[in-house]
Amino acid sequence: MRKTILFFTLLISLAAGAQSDKYTQVMQKNITLLDSAKTIDDLQSLAGTFDRIGDAEKTKWLPYYYAALAQTWIGWNPATQDKDANSAKINAYLAKAEAIEKNSELYAVENMSATQQMLVDPSTRWATNGKDAAAALQKGMEADPNNPRLYYLQGMSLFGTPTQFGGGKDKAKPLFEKSIALYKSAQPKPLYPTWGEKQAEQMLSQCQ
Repeated sequence: MRKTILFFTLLISLAAGAQSDKYTQVMQKNITLLDSAKTIDDLQSLAGTFDRIGDAEKTKWLPYYYAALAQTWIGWNPATQDKDANSAKINAYLAKAEAIEKNSELYAVENMSATQQMLVDPSTRWATNGKDAAAALQKGMEADPNNPRLYYLQGMSLFGTPTQFGGGKDKAKPLFEKSIALYKSAQPKPLYPTWGEKQAEQMLSQCQ
């Protein structure tokens, strides 16, 4: 009887391991495609793929995170006309991810989603979307003060803010520097986000 139980336990462990390996391979493949995606159609397709992976896995937040990230890259594309509709899609993916786990990476995407909406009309949306973006950054910092993407995003916010309102290159520069330093020392887990270092370096070069 004991041998039978051990046999079935081994089978279950092997099946779970195979499923985990398949998940990792599929995720890595699509993350690589996301890193090289060039068109809105490619990004939209990847967002849908990651969403389906999340729906199949049910307990993992990373697929929904990458679905939201792909949708976010669409929002930064100048050809995307309806930023509000696009942000609604981002937020829907984030809601699925945050139902599983809340963390600094999700708050970073939340910040970008709110920023995209705010940039539609900064003068009138600062009091709503602008505050939402700032709140997301604050929550992210509280969750993980060593997340380099948060400092990059904070630097971007200050870089685009007029000096008379407390922004400008001089205020943004130390944030880009801190972001880059954190990227250099970061040791992300497998499948975890790594984007942002090149962007931070490019922005720092504009602050010299």
